[in-house]
Order: sequence, then structure tokens, then C-alpha cells
Amino acid sequence: MQKNFDLLIRHATVIDGTGASRYAADIGIVGDRIVKIGDLSLSSAKKEIDLRGKVAAPGFIDAHTHDDRMMLSDPEMTPKISQGVTTIIGGNCGVSLAPMPRPIPDPVTPPLNLLDDEGSWFKFPTFASYLSALKAQPATTNRAMLVGHTTLRVAVMDDLESAATPEQIEQMKVLVTEAMESGAIGVSTGLFYEPAVAAPTEEVIEICRPLKQFNGLYCTHMRDEADGVMDSLEETFRIGREVGVAV
Repeated sequence: MQKNFDLLIRHATVIDGTGASRYAADIGIVGDRIVKIGDLSLSSAKKEIDLRGKVAAPGFIDAHTHDDRMMLSDPEMTPKISQGVTTIIGGNCGVSLAPMPRPIPDPVTPPLNLLDDEGSWFKFPTFASYLSALKAQPATTNRAMLVGHTTLRVAVMDDLESAATPEQIEQMKVLVTEAMESGAIGVSTGLFYEPAVAAPTEEVIEICRPLKQFNGLYCTHMRDEADGVMDSLEETFRIGREVGVAV
């Protein structure tokens, strides 16, 4: 009889995330790793769980969140963990907590107030300093983070109702490069919302140029979801094509 499992989950219905059909199996765990899946009826463990009638599956990925602050202010992440979410994608809709190399305007510009309506959490001058804070106080979820276009605009522009100047675009590109070098997975935009709605397509394309060298992603809450939806889709595709990255 094999006895080297720390945890043995018996009689699970396994959905493994590969696209394969569900199947019945036991799951043997040592430390924090699954080491065997199959018929482990002759094995034992320090702790056993009977999962008969229930599903065992990989943790779910919540691909669209605004959890940038919550991972620091409420690292237990109970609303996510309780639903089986083990990985979140943050920084969506052009809204990220970093970088903010200068004091954020008061009141906090919507939609940045989705993350913090008082502004005290916009305290990370670089994306690296934000990710360092996450590493120093790990949340219970894994995370992959986008850098937000609206955040970049607020970080370098005083007049958010206009298009960025060439000089401001260059400043934002430097911030994008720093974010990608630090571990961001891409840039997000919220062109549907003020103040990013003032950004022309060409501004977004130029700001996103650094993504290609990092194989980054362009993620968007696109400009229009109603009468102008087809034009909005074409704009989105154009940005991806001209930058040379996945959308």
C-alpha cells in the first residue's frame, strides 16, 4: 500500500481543463503539488477527502477584474477564492493602480476611482514598485497585470480632454516599457470612457508600440458597443495590426 501522499482526494469527477471529457479519479498530493491522478484505491495519506458527487478542476481564471487595489487591501481575496478563482487578470479598461509618478489629481479622475476614490493607493511611481508591493504581501490569488492607458494619461497629462502631444506620448511609451520590463502582460484601454475617449486611434497605437518587443497583449473596453460597434471593432483590429500584437 502506497502511503506517501500528504493529501488524497478520492472519488472525484475530474475536469482537467484540457478539453478532455470528465472522468472519475483519485488525486494524490505531496506538499503543494499534485503528483498522481488515477486509481489510488490501494493508497493512503495523512489526510483524505471524499469528493464523491463533486468536481475537481483547475482553479478558474477571472480574465476581467479591477482587483488591483483589493489584492493589497484585502489579500484574502475571499470573493474570488470562494468561487474557485485562483488567478485574476488586473488592470483592465485602461485602469491600473500604477504607474503614478506624480500625485494623482483630487478628486480622482473617473474611471480610476473604480480602484480608489480617495487616491491614497495611487502611490506607486513605477509598475515595478507596485509589483514589488504585491510580492511583499502576496494575495491568495495568482495574478497577471495590465498597465492602463487612462492611468498613463493621468500620469503625464494635465488636459485630459485633448489628444496627447508627441512629447506626452513618448513619456507614456517610457512608462509602458518600464511596466513590460517589470512583468506586465500588456496594455489595456477604456476608450468607451472619459477621459480616454479623447484619445485618437493614433495615440493608442503609438503608446502601445513597445508591446511588440515583449510579445504583449492589447486589451480593450472598446470605444462603442452600440450603433458604432463595427467601426469600434475595426479600430481595435487596426491597433493590433499596426502594433503587431494580439488583441
